[in-house]
Amino acid sequence: MIPALQIRDLRKVYRQGNVAVDGLSLTVEEGDFFGFLGPNGAGKSTTIHCTTGIATVTSGTIEVFGIDAVKDYREARRLVGLSPQEFNVDVFATPVQIVDWVGGYFGIPKAERKVRIDELMQRFELTEHLKKPFRALSGGLKRRVILARALIHKPRLLILDEPTAGVDVETRLALWQYLAELNRDGTSILLTTHYLEEVERLCRNIAIVNKGKIVREGPKEEFLAGEGLEAAYLSATGATPDHVAAGA
Repeated sequence: MIPALQIRDLRKVYRQGNVAVDGLSLTVEEGDFFGFLGPNGAGKSTTIHCTTGIATVTSGTIEVFGIDAVKDYREARRLVGLSPQEFNVDVFATPVQIVDWVGGYFGIPKAERKVRIDELMQRFELTEHLKKPFRALSGGLKRRVILARALIHKPRLLILDEPTAGVDVETRLALWQYLAELNRDGTSILLTTHYLEEVERLCRNIAIVNKGKIVREGPKEEFLAGEGLEAAYLSATGATPDHVAAGA
């Protein structure tokens, strides 16, 4: 089976000489729910940006379902839905306008877009907010709009960069349920988050990145069977639980 995402020896060096990703290799199998963890500045978002064409690749290869994400960018990008960490939208646009624009970008016919948008607005309980500008929505509603936008073209690989940051507990639980359903229906998911409980609830495999390199990876059970995910994360990133407690 061809992996949903195959990254080999990815290296990204910015103009100032900052090495953001340094020889990173990663495989997300088709149908997996994969947790991609690491501290701020570890290289998670840069890896995602290279995968989705937001950033250029210095060296290495990225394939989405066997398609070269650099050489055949358009074909690969059609298979990916991205829910970014930042709200990169027109803040004066309504939820429908935001999602519709991306549907048009992917070439979805207008009538088909309308049906799909109606489904997404209902699924994410946004129907009462259709005429509100994005800037007037709560943080949780904004996250729902961004996720709906990522799903408009029914991607085979969904990349989530801190999708529940800043949302309330009820909204987070609802999003967890929906993401689990998506994964059960066959969507491969790559998740970055700082909520370790989120990873424990949703993911099957985990990779921890630090300073641009993968420092530990494996099935979730391997992390939970040992010292636990939190301790494993802190140890892999160079901050043991004892150090954290001492600095508190």
